[in-house]
Amino acid sequence: MIHLFFIFALLLCFLPLLPGMVGLLLPSLSWIPTLGFDSVSISAFYDVATWPNLSASIALSLSTGLGSTVLALFFTYTILKRYWGTSRWPKLERTLSPMLAMPHVAFAIGFSLLFSPTGWVFRLIGALGISDVAGIDLIQNNLIQDNYGIGLMLALAIKETPFLIIMSIPVLKQLNVEQLSKVSASLGYSHLETWRKVIMPQWLPKLRLPLFAVAAYGLSVVDIALILGPTRPATLSVLVWQWFNDPDLQQLPRAAAGACLLLFITAASLGSIRLVEWFCFNHQRGWITNGAKVVKHAKRKPMRHLALYSPFIAIPVLIVPLLFVWSFAHRWRFPDLLPSRYSERFWLQELPTLTNLIGTSLLLAFVSSALALILVIACLEYRQKFQRALPAWLIAIPLVTPQLSLLFGIQIVTYLIPGQHYWLWVSWSHLIFVFPYMYLALDGAWRSYDVRLDQCSRSLGLTAWQTWWRVKRTQVQPAIIFGLAIGISVSLAQYLPTQMLGAGRISTLTTEAVALASGQDRRVMAIYGLLQGILPFIFFTLAIVANRLSYRWRHYRQYSLQNTHISNKSKEYTHG
Repeated sequence: MIHLFFIFALLLCFLPLLPGMVGLLLPSLSWIPTLGFDSVSISAFYDVATWPNLSASIALSLSTGLGSTVLALFFTYTILKRYWGTSRWPKLERTLSPMLAMPHVAFAIGFSLLFSPTGWVFRLIGALGISDVAGIDLIQNNLIQDNYGIGLMLALAIKETPFLIIMSIPVLKQLNVEQLSKVSASLGYSHLETWRKVIMPQWLPKLRLPLFAVAAYGLSVVDIALILGPTRPATLSVLVWQWFNDPDLQQLPRAAAGACLLLFITAASLGSIRLVEWFCFNHQRGWITNGAKVVKHAKRKPMRHLALYSPFIAIPVLIVPLLFVWSFAHRWRFPDLLPSRYSERFWLQELPTLTNLIGTSLLLAFVSSALALILVIACLEYRQKFQRALPAWLIAIPLVTPQLSLLFGIQIVTYLIPGQHYWLWVSWSHLIFVFPYMYLALDGAWRSYDVRLDQCSRSLGLTAWQTWWRVKRTQVQPAIIFGLAIGISVSLAQYLPTQMLGAGRISTLTTEAVALASGQDRRVMAIYGLLQGILPFIFFTLAIVANRLSYRWRHYRQYSLQNTHISNKSKEYTHG
């Protein structure tokens, strides 16, 4: 049975990637027989190459995507260097899950309402009377949909930093930073040199896959770029998305060629990141091996609070109440800090639509996450039993491949299947992107599980299923519950899969939030952004509560069994 589940996971999650690539390449070569394109041609690539301001769009994509990746990596390294192993680290670690729970679209909507020229930040600046300070006007007009993509780059960097931090935790635990620090200190290395010359060369290569995922997302992001990014010209991913939505189907080869160009730029960028890593850590190793510098370093003053990490806490924390206030605001003039009039009219107006959207979003999330959970557990059990795992590069493909390029080819393939199965295609596309995240979330729990517990259980007469349910499940259950919350949050945040494979017929909170963020009423936009941000947070909270209750129940049962055993022994001794 486990063989069938393993094969089913390969067929369902990874087999479509090959026809997806074929479905992208053939239309880019102008071969779409159903539309009358019967001969191979490179005219679509010529149309893309001669498009006005194409070089500016590519430059914007590279600057915002790679710039946000470098910033997020710098923020991550600085925060880890300062707080890892200190008394403040547990407090910082507890804030990571709620911050990861907020979807990118909800964060982008809140970021736009926070830093727009009439946003809360500049209202506060006006109230404090410092609006005349040099540089305030420049910042005020260059954060939201600015021509250089500065706001988009900062928003991506702030949102991705917690993800890189949480991905660094198992890596640093494996490296045993405390022991490395002690050995380095005995050799004369300062704290800064230890992290720069000893820890970073070992930490960064192990963070390669998460870093690639962050870079690929930044280079090919569409939903956040539509909300925060420049418009004239737009980033390459938004430009290709506009081509794809062109009502003239004769322009479809141009969209496919643009998607191929986006895929090539992403692959070249990831290769460049790998080349820089090799050059710094392998080819030019002198800065690592030249030993400690004999410099009198000033004694580090202990930081009393999480000052370096404060922006990554403050911005997401401010976004939720800001969206809540905007959803009830009826009149809010600039530069007032709070609305002068409130009204629930907008909630009542959107309530019937919201009910249907929430139901569709949750149903898609539950179906795709439950199926992904079953397939992930089957693959992990297959690896443990037969020592054959899914290749890391296969799991990484949905993470590091631009969604726009991948989904374009898959959508072309679905056109060859008769019937309008839009709900099936959307749930399937969600599964493709939920599976890798859930696999990574559960992988650590299965690797740390002691298989000798299974051997002991089987020797006591338990069957394989009884062993898994009574012994192994209790050990990996926290990871399963948390992985399920991750899968649901990933599904709720999917924009392109829902739009492309749903052909606009499947609407969710995310698709409506992006559509309303394009210039509709801020109050309605805040309602959709608020709900889109709260739903994943609810599931992460439920996961934490469920794990705590399960832990307490398990200890209560053990305590009850021990008391029962002691009571029985006492009775035997008394009667004896």
